[in-house]
Amino acid sequence: MKIFQDEITKQNGRLTYRGNIQQGRHGWLRLTPAYSIQVVEEIIRNHPGGKLVLDPFSGTATTPLVAMSKGCVAHAVDVNPFLVWFGNLKLSFFEPDTGKELHKAAQQIVKQCSDNNTPQLWQPDIHQIEKWWDADVLSAISSIYACISRLKNQRISNLLKVAFCRMMIANAHVSFGHQSMSFKSKPRNLFDDSLNPKEELLEEFLLAVESVVETLPLDFKHVESRVFQGDSRNLHEILPETQYDLVMTSPPYPNRMSYIRELRPYMYWLGFLQSGREAGELDWKAMGGTWGCATSMLDKWQPSPGLEISYKGFSQILSDIGKNNVILANYVHRYFEDMTVHIQSLKKVLSQNATCYYVVGNSVFYDVLLPVEEIFQAIFRSEGFSEVNIERIRKRNSKKELYEFVVRAKI
Repeated sequence: MKIFQDEITKQNGRLTYRGNIQQGRHGWLRLTPAYSIQVVEEIIRNHPGGKLVLDPFSGTATTPLVAMSKGCVAHAVDVNPFLVWFGNLKLSFFEPDTGKELHKAAQQIVKQCSDNNTPQLWQPDIHQIEKWWDADVLSAISSIYACISRLKNQRISNLLKVAFCRMMIANAHVSFGHQSMSFKSKPRNLFDDSLNPKEELLEEFLLAVESVVETLPLDFKHVESRVFQGDSRNLHEILPETQYDLVMTSPPYPNRMSYIRELRPYMYWLGFLQSGREAGELDWKAMGGTWGCATSMLDKWQPSPGLEISYKGFSQILSDIGKNNVILANYVHRYFEDMTVHIQSLKKVLSQNATCYYVVGNSVFYDVLLPVEEIFQAIFRSEGFSEVNIERIRKRNSKKELYEFVVRAKI
């Protein structure tokens, strides 16, 4: 049964994070780990029996937030503490007066910053921070963050941090024109020439706060859902339930794109990272991470004895990639070892007749095609899952070989 009926030769932006930008809390921050709410909605619509939903790779909590809107209890897991914080904030219900409190706190912050009545400025220890922000911009956003940090109301402080992140990243020398973040040298353009940089940023901060306020009401019944922090190779040790009947997720793709790299401006400012070494070590814990010291760790990595990847031809793929880059061959091998262990753990928390949907994308290394969807299919089958099907849902970019797929499997 096909779920997605669009022409698969098209990129179908609605099935990516771009489909979320104007969708309430889904659009709070533009983060690469997000995938389209429409993917989740269409799968849940075709699986009406799913009442206890699981996302083992939460990212920005797209799956649990959509599941909640459909009346389903949802749990999710992520190894990244920032994403756990962010996801649980998105899943929260707020009292009706929260918007007024948020407006009041934001106006007080603007007054403090305008009067230069701010505490001693702190800036995160980001390597070459001057590449990210001009000096006057950095001073202004530091003032705003210092005022937010002094607030005693944690609920209001957390929501203001979302607005701060929106304003902060909008004024950084970075571009999101492609899938991953890149630096840009184009100078910032003031939207009002009569304002100095601090005044302009304070105006932008207020606009960001207003955008958050507009998304606070939820037009669906209160359903408790939660994101848990932990390693998805050990789901049975993290989750409170063992009867999930619908799994809807999109694990990190084996394409060497580091989510830590994409998220580090938010994580440094909000105190989830203090050093580059810490970032690399967290990326090593994640599946598919290669940021910083994670790359040197890959160079020394050895396969686990007795753990075989069941896909026929996997050894040849590793050999072909290894002819050009041994570290990349290790990267691919480790990724699928991790996914095998993850699926073994997943089996322990599923109900009878549970259905799993994994949105994955294939990759190319040195002209060697990595058929990710077929390898996932082989792993699911080797672990005792049945009715393991692959549906190609969209083209990913200009490279003719790269597509996105849904791998469906039943226990």
